[in-house]
Amino acid sequence: MLDLIEYAVVGGILYGVFFSLIGIGLNLVFGVMRIINLAHGQFIMLGGFGAFMMVHYLHLNPLAGIPLAIIGAVVIGWPLYYAVVPRLQASRDPEMLSFILFFGIAQMIEAITGLAFGANQRSLPSSALGGGNLAVLGQSFPDSWWVADLVSVLAIVGLYLYFSRTKLGYATRAIMANREEARATGIDVDRVSVIAFVMGLALAGIAGVFVPYLLGSVSPDIGDTLTTTSFAIVIIGSLGNPLGTVIGGLVFGLGTMMMQTFYSSWSNLVPYALLMVIVLIRPSGLLGKAARVA
Repeated sequence: MLDLIEYAVVGGILYGVFFSLIGIGLNLVFGVMRIINLAHGQFIMLGGFGAFMMVHYLHLNPLAGIPLAIIGAVVIGWPLYYAVVPRLQASRDPEMLSFILFFGIAQMIEAITGLAFGANQRSLPSSALGGGNLAVLGQSFPDSWWVADLVSVLAIVGLYLYFSRTKLGYATRAIMANREEARATGIDVDRVSVIAFVMGLALAGIAGVFVPYLLGSVSPDIGDTLTTTSFAIVIIGSLGNPLGTVIGGLVFGLGTMMMQTFYSSWSNLVPYALLMVIVLIRPSGLLGKAARVA
């Protein structure tokens, strides 16, 4: 029994750190712009297919998908922001309108990806990120999980340093606190927002590189599931507080792994039941609305 608990805890932390990266881009976009990116999971999925192309078409390491995800976020995110976000911000109900608009964008991305790659699930060779296993507390997990977690930690720490050590990060936090007051103080809200939007898409794409390893495969129709999971993680932590997503990811990961270990048939249900319990007890999430980035 103790071995099973240790396995579930270590695996849950590994899972949770990765899921923190899955959700943090969604929360960043909402926190800065108050728009709901329902295409978030589709951008994660694109990151997975980017890694697939690097391996199977260019014969490169899947980690080459990380710079590709960043470049893709700039190429897609920058024009997409100026095409839709200012119009959403000018509407009476930007949150609801963004919900509808990004739902349409999500379906377009899924359809185009399906035409390009087919509907089949795609996987990546485990040997590409090290074919062995690394043991902690006597519990072994694939090297690819540890690599995914290392990249996730670096990305999250990088985001924290951006918030706490750069002028753009200070401006981003000001916009998250009050957009109109930030504008009144002379902050270029659109410039800061487009950078945050691109960063959110880049974080999603980077997470997507490791989806074939942590979730087994990537396919064009996985986006909606990833979006739903991201929302659950974000809400558990605190909606509008990107770094609160780390708490949400860990809670989600531990809950999922515990159930997969002890009651595997319930594993898909329990994390969302956990979400409902947390929302009923603390509607603003575990960190609460007052818990902004320090």
